[in-house]
Amino acid sequence: MKFPFGINFQVSTFTFQLYMKRIAIIVAMQSEFELVSHILENVVEPPMPDGVQCRLGMFYGKQIILLKSGIGKVNAAMQVTSLIAEAHPDYIINSGVAGGIGAGLHQGDIVVGTETCYHDVWCGEGEWGQVQGLPLKFRANLELVNAAKSIDAKLVFGLICTGDQFISDLATLQGIKKNFPDGQAVDMESAAIAQVCHIKNVPFMSLRIVSDTPGMEPDNTTQYLDFFAEAPKMTFAVLQQLIEKI
Repeated sequence: MKFPFGINFQVSTFTFQLYMKRIAIIVAMQSEFELVSHILENVVEPPMPDGVQCRLGMFYGKQIILLKSGIGKVNAAMQVTSLIAEAHPDYIINSGVAGGIGAGLHQGDIVVGTETCYHDVWCGEGEWGQVQGLPLKFRANLELVNAAKSIDAKLVFGLICTGDQFISDLATLQGIKKNFPDGQAVDMESAAIAQVCHIKNVPFMSLRIVSDTPGMEPDNTTQYLDFFAEAPKMTFAVLQQLIEKI
């Protein structure tokens, strides 16, 4: 896949300059993609292959590349690998929703992933969740974490666990908590993006709003579906502040 990016290129009424910070924001779903689009100025949507959606814009004097990866680890890793090769972002931020599994977390709380890991990987040796030759947990970029800490918002900092499944049953949740007792949230993309960024040496952080609380609600699937009316806007208000701080 070819992204239409160069060192200096004309997009609509502005030029992406080499000296401007270039921030890539990765979301999985269309609803998230549309919400982030609203904060961008001078937006253009270049033609992309294979149904990929990407919008380019500016926010607070920074170049923003908004990319919808699709749901799941493979989609996320594939799109971010192409993005890094073609666009060379200075930072990558993954934003979206997650299940809250940390003690005391509630729907609407926002989790900053200081670390990410896989909760569904086992290679037959080593620690559960670790891909051989890679860290068990991928640490977020310290500059991005510190920027998040300076935001005027209530945030929870900790481990985000990633796997290719929606967590809706207690047995699966208990298995995750057994292997990762410090886990705060579960999602389907963060660790895959973190792995690519680790290999490619690109600063990364994940920012997630709790959409549902598996194990704490009798039906967290309905809780998740009902969540999307208003709550995601809260995440993207925090995302705006984060971009300002970077």
